[in-house]
Amino acid sequence: MGNNIQSIRGMHDFAPAEAQTMRMLETKLIRVLNSYAYQEIRTPVVEKLDLFKRSIGEVTDIVEKEMYAFEDRGGDWLALRPEGTASTVRAGIQNGWLHNQQPRYWYLGPYFRRERPQKGRYRQFHQLGVETFGLAGPDIDAELILISQRFWQVLGLPRHCLQLQLNSLGDADARARHRHDLVDFLSQHETGLDEDARKRLHTNPLRVLDSKNPQVQDITAQAPVLLDYLGEQEQEHFAALQASLDTLHISYQINPRLVRGLDYYNRTVFEWVSTELGAQGTVCAGGRYDQLVEQMGGRATPAAGFAVGLERLHSLAEKNLLTEIKVIDIYLVALGDNAVAYTMELAEQIRTELPNLAIQMNCGGGSIKSQMKRADRCGARLALIAGDDEVAQQQITIKDLLGDQPQRTVSKDALVELLKVEN
Repeated sequence: MGNNIQSIRGMHDFAPAEAQTMRMLETKLIRVLNSYAYQEIRTPVVEKLDLFKRSIGEVTDIVEKEMYAFEDRGGDWLALRPEGTASTVRAGIQNGWLHNQQPRYWYLGPYFRRERPQKGRYRQFHQLGVETFGLAGPDIDAELILISQRFWQVLGLPRHCLQLQLNSLGDADARARHRHDLVDFLSQHETGLDEDARKRLHTNPLRVLDSKNPQVQDITAQAPVLLDYLGEQEQEHFAALQASLDTLHISYQINPRLVRGLDYYNRTVFEWVSTELGAQGTVCAGGRYDQLVEQMGGRATPAAGFAVGLERLHSLAEKNLLTEIKVIDIYLVALGDNAVAYTMELAEQIRTELPNLAIQMNCGGGSIKSQMKRADRCGARLALIAGDDEVAQQQITIKDLLGDQPQRTVSKDALVELLKVEN
């Protein structure tokens, strides 16, 4: 037993009930996206390492510390994807999906970062991402936020469960002017910064504002605010977005320290944050990345999107989802070899006529007592019982396991119509 192989730290298994509620969550979110006419795309799990260095930024935690990167047998440096936007942009440029078009995409799948595992943060995690291209106005920013809010509604999450935080990072000129003043300010307080913040001071100072160290946060609370450096166009864009959210009755909080952990963002950035998940409270995050397509070799194309951490969202919605778990509707009890073939054929007929029913066939034989125990343990609503008599007369006995309806025997031909009426 001591030699059993264990799963990799931070990459966990899903038990059937958890997998079922996760699938229900995904289905509900996909239905929302379909209602907004967004289309699914799929990209590889493994990409060239340079893709993420160029898009995310070489002086980010993801690239410096967290990516699973390796050299393959052909000498190419590859990486397990740590996020979805870069792959979407690469696919859009490579396949010609973006030029003279305004696509709105979604994708779902596993992503990988070698972080310190804790609740809500895993080394293999799952995200649903949404990306839009060719739309520069604040109206698409508002639509993305509106979609994310509808996610919470269809999952039955209360309004207070998630709070929307909003900021604008302006354009390159605004960030350059802000960066100059921010570096000056932080340099005056360098002795109070931790090692990570000192390292970022001259490479990516905006990321210092995203520090989770309370001592660093106390310093940055007095730092120059990027919102004060926005040009006229950026101010108008941000004001128009806020006006749309007000009209849509979406409450939000302006968070001038919200910068996001990826280099490609500009203008609008937002996060939906929960206080019910501990330190890892961000459930959904996104914003604009208008320079990324051109930066990666495509034509200049405005873009915006967001991603939802499914494990974190599942933690918030699991109680609601558990109430919707599909139980086994019918358990077939077969007594004797002739009855096994008879009930198996009957089960296939029911599945054809009533595909929404969950039907489990007893396998492995056993007495009627043992088979009925299995039916009870699996939570089935009905047991359909067949022995030699039922087979000979082309009938089936129905036993109600959860209600008080008396046991009855009906013809095989009448069974499906009866089930249609009762289901």
